[in-house]
Amino acid sequence: MLDRRHFISVCSGFGLTGTLFPGTLWALAEQKEAGQKTPEPKGPAQKDAVQKSAEQKAVITREMIDHAAAIADVHILDEYKDMMLDSLNGYAKGYEAIYALHIPNQVAPALIFDPVPPGMKLNTRRQPMQYSGMLTVDARKVPVSGDKAHAPAVHANATPKNIEDVAFYSVLDLAMLLMTRKISSTALSEMYLERLKRYDPTLKFVITLTEDRALAKAKEADREIVAGKYRGPLHGLPWGAKDLLAVKGYRTTWGAGGFEDQTIDEDATVVQRLDAAGAVLVAKLTLGALAQGDKWFGGMTRNPWNTAQGSSGSSAGSSSATSAGCVAFAIGSETLGSISSPSTRCGVTGLRPTFGRVPRTGAMALSWTMDKLGVLCRAVEDCAIVLSAIYGPDGHDRTVRDAAFNWDAGLDWRTLRVGYLKKDFELPPKPPEAQTSQSEDEKKLAPEEQEKRRKQREQDKAENDRARLRLEYDQRFNDAALAKLRSMGVNLIALELPDLPYTAMRAILLAEAAAAFDDLTRSGRDKLLTQQSKDDWPNTFRAARFIPAVEYIQANRARMMAIEAWAKLFDQVDVIVAPTGTTQLVATNLTGHPAVILPNGFRGEDAPVPHVRENGDLEPGGPGTPVSLTFLGGLYDEAKLLILAKAYQDATDFHLQHPKLGG
Repeated sequence: MLDRRHFISVCSGFGLTGTLFPGTLWALAEQKEAGQKTPEPKGPAQKDAVQKSAEQKAVITREMIDHAAAIADVHILDEYKDMMLDSLNGYAKGYEAIYALHIPNQVAPALIFDPVPPGMKLNTRRQPMQYSGMLTVDARKVPVSGDKAHAPAVHANATPKNIEDVAFYSVLDLAMLLMTRKISSTALSEMYLERLKRYDPTLKFVITLTEDRALAKAKEADREIVAGKYRGPLHGLPWGAKDLLAVKGYRTTWGAGGFEDQTIDEDATVVQRLDAAGAVLVAKLTLGALAQGDKWFGGMTRNPWNTAQGSSGSSAGSSSATSAGCVAFAIGSETLGSISSPSTRCGVTGLRPTFGRVPRTGAMALSWTMDKLGVLCRAVEDCAIVLSAIYGPDGHDRTVRDAAFNWDAGLDWRTLRVGYLKKDFELPPKPPEAQTSQSEDEKKLAPEEQEKRRKQREQDKAENDRARLRLEYDQRFNDAALAKLRSMGVNLIALELPDLPYTAMRAILLAEAAAAFDDLTRSGRDKLLTQQSKDDWPNTFRAARFIPAVEYIQANRARMMAIEAWAKLFDQVDVIVAPTGTTQLVATNLTGHPAVILPNGFRGEDAPVPHVRENGDLEPGGPGTPVSLTFLGGLYDEAKLLILAKAYQDATDFHLQHPKLGG
């Protein structure tokens, strides 16, 4: 029989670009060999001879090149094919040598993505953080400026009667209680650990509790605070980490089957920095397998607002646990919606920082040019506080710029130029009805296949109709958001999304993700992943091998055009307001711009009832569930972005509503 592994390595060198997926060629080679009977080998010598013979027969024919060329959308003249065939084995030797290195996931390519367009200058001067309240500890005062009308609800004399009363407090509120010693870090950590244990059976948001580590850190924080050695507003606050961050002494599973017992003997940079700030890690939280969706090897993480529904992903546990009042804040990550989507679903405030703002050292790599670590909190200022502790170069992640983040809660947001994506806020025209009758070609199929296609058409139509109903219902929240901003005195400037093929540029993510987990695909261990549909990573990684290197480069050139086009938008405004789930989500993840996602209201009892899909998942939306609004900022300009988002949040108070959890 053919040696598939050897064949794959040979084919990996095939093509004008060296990246054509060899599946078609493999299938053809297998078909060709099917009619050739090989005698059963007897003894080691004959087995070796048969193996060598099989390897020699695993060659590409001219006809096979035609099939692969069609996949790559190139035409190859006959006179070139023999030259290509002669080159294949030479290519394969080089690729085999690279495969033999078994390159770890954390090794980044030598190519560095930089979203900053030519001529843009970054501010590197750091200034003291300015919060919206007065922080005190003992007789020492930490000066804080800001709008007193929006100061935290908690004061130095507000000792909670029950520690669980503070479960949904903001980071700043909790910080004030800890600094004034009205609560202890140990009591707070024990409370959140107990809530994590209580609600995890329902919400499935914990992969590993870090209880021993947490209690040791909490006791240390208490001793330091009593001694007046105050580290800042995160000192003693319990938090949760998306389980793609390495933590020494604990497993780092990436949420994926086959990685359940993986350990990485280091602390991620973000973990180190939060340790230095005195924060207390209480849990490693769920993510969809290899950062896709909300399904992991232990089940599906649930939405606290509707536990029949997934939390969305991939920062599934980080959003669900924050929403459920089981951590003070959480760290998540986004490559293409993994903070935005679960923040929306679970009604929390998410910050996706500028690409290159926060070091990813010690975090699982999915796409080296798109991965971003961010924050999930209950309030905008919480995000600013956490970002201030984790940003900046670490000497390892070479994408991180030395750009200052200077939070000032007293900044007058009324001076900002604010744009909005006009078409994104308008209800799109209703699409034409899809064809429901049989085509002439379909009538020629077997009756069973005709029936299968008929049912699929009906299902597609029903799902599209339900999606349209949700869209029409949710339009009221878009209209209300713009009206609220205008009532606040914001002069909204209408903008158009730069017209570029953003969806086509997703090839960048797919190619990089396939490379990050290439060994998983080539070894066949991808079958251990829980999800195996056509839209899940195993199939996506395989399909990504069809992407030629030339097209990957071309997509990056188009990306540069997008960066330049968005730079022109931010020449006109400081902040852009947009609905969360529109094309801007893909666009700004490609351009590296920061975003804040806020809860923006809750659907009423008259909302369309979600339908259970064929795979058993409940559709998004439904009565009582949250909706969101997104604020976009200029590169490395999170301070302006956050101050406007805070003003809107203070004016609406949607973030103060919490899910009702039983138990």
